[in-house]
Amino acid sequence: MTMGGASILAIASAVPAPRSQDELWDGFFSRHFSQAHWAERIYRSAGVKRRHPAVDPTVEDVSAWTTAARLRRYLPEAMPLAKGAATRVLALSGLATTDIGLLAVVSCTGYATPGLDVALARDLGLPGNAERVLIGHMGCHAALPALGLASAYVSSRQRSALLLCVELPSLHVQAPSSDLDQILAHALFSDAAAAVTVVPGASPGGLNVVDTEARTDLSSADHITWEITDNGFRMGLSRHVPEVLEAHVGPTVDALLSRNGLERAEVAAWVAHPGGLGVLDAVTRALDLPNAALDISRYVLEQYGNCSSATVLVVLEQLRRQQPVSEGGYIVLLAFGPGLTLYAVLLRANCG
Repeated sequence: MTMGGASILAIASAVPAPRSQDELWDGFFSRHFSQAHWAERIYRSAGVKRRHPAVDPTVEDVSAWTTAARLRRYLPEAMPLAKGAATRVLALSGLATTDIGLLAVVSCTGYATPGLDVALARDLGLPGNAERVLIGHMGCHAALPALGLASAYVSSRQRSALLLCVELPSLHVQAPSSDLDQILAHALFSDAAAAVTVVPGASPGGLNVVDTEARTDLSSADHITWEITDNGFRMGLSRHVPEVLEAHVGPTVDALLSRNGLERAEVAAWVAHPGGLGVLDAVTRALDLPNAALDISRYVLEQYGNCSSATVLVVLEQLRRQQPVSEGGYIVLLAFGPGLTLYAVLLRANCG
């Protein structure tokens, strides 16, 4: 479905204090994974140099905590990040809270009722008639269907929307293990909040949301899992994820572009969720991209880690900061998650 009537006006993110990958290994994970002699090699080859844990494992080991204990920490840790990103994006947009007709909150790392959406609406001072939607447990790709939802709302209602993704994987450090997928997950994931404002029309300086495309390979549904256990949420990552993505990324992107009269060569910038180095390499091969095409995604993986749903918006924020796209240029956003699901969004840079 072509959106066309909504634009991303501003993007902002917020993260906890940084810890280097070395500090996290030396201060916690070297002991945590001591039963696997090869764990350090996997950990250090993940492509991550720095992460931002709200719950720092070198200070506080939550690996034996119950799920209830972890979720009691969710709102206290999530709210400062959520408010930081939301307040900044509203300031960058020049929007008042009374301008917001929809607040869409995305998270798969914690739950509370009343939830983060209610607490954020209260603390930001959103109007009482603002609509709220909470999108939970979709995983790393959730920002893109949420962006499609927000854009459809804005186009039909002619009111602005605030979309916020906030994730706290640091709450879900698991018990010591020699499982490859657990070691890799604990080397990759980190915490962040990212927010965008979506406004009606082709706002000058914004990014018009042109169209979306989704593809789900149901035969690979078990390749990415996020299981609720008695001791937190447990990540499952199959080593076959990159090869499944490589098979589907090309057809997904080509369907999106051809429907809008475009070819891959006409895309000015590519924003791919950095689910890991293997994922980014698979996307590069599948789309036959130059080696430098996903440099911003690799930078975010290196400096932020995989922040689940927030990550693709952090990459888009860094793209606008480091390599802004000229007026009329097209951007393709790509994200991947449980299902196994691929999502693509086509953006076009508006006149500044």
